[in-house]
Amino acid sequence: MRTKFRSPMFTAVVSAAMLLSSSSAWGKQDKNHNDAFVRGTADESRIAHQVRHELVMLPYYGIFDDLAFRVDGTAITLLGAVVNPVLKSDAENVVKRVEGVTNVVNNIEVLPVSPMDDQIRRAEFRAIYGDPSIGTKYGYQALPSIHIIVKNGHVLLEGVVDSQFDKTLINTRANAVANVFSVTNNLQVTSEKQK
Repeated sequence: MRTKFRSPMFTAVVSAAMLLSSSSAWGKQDKNHNDAFVRGTADESRIAHQVRHELVMLPYYGIFDDLAFRVDGTAITLLGAVVNPVLKSDAENVVKRVEGVTNVVNNIEVLPVSPMDDQIRRAEFRAIYGDPSIGTKYGYQALPSIHIIVKNGHVLLEGVVDSQFDKTLINTRANAVANVFSVTNNLQVTSEKQK
């Protein structure tokens, strides 16, 4: 799971699609975005793990949504973008109930309603998960690890893949979809993080 540190203290930004990876696979970065191990307090770590668990368990959280959070002591900032506005409020409500959380700032964006974006989402899903080498490896999970965020014809790919080859293949498949203005590939390669 990817965790970005914005300051020397334990301030983690955890991408939603990476919420599914085991906690031991979290890539950690220092304030200069260099790989490093940065320790937070045991309580901050416990809160981060519990917030992660609560977000993964949300019933309407799917591959067309991106949930992320930042831990600043006992304060949580929710980030990302969702298709369904109910998911935004549900995320805030479950995080508020996590023991030790004193403040929740909900900066989750609700994506605009757009039939064209819905069409692009379906086409991207077919292009990416319809490829047997990708669909078999990443698609047979309760919540697949590759998330497809579409806003006004622009596609953002978030999540975790096993290899640079998979990342490149997914990028190629995503760029082949008609009516897409741009594709931003933020997929993280787990094998690179573990080296």
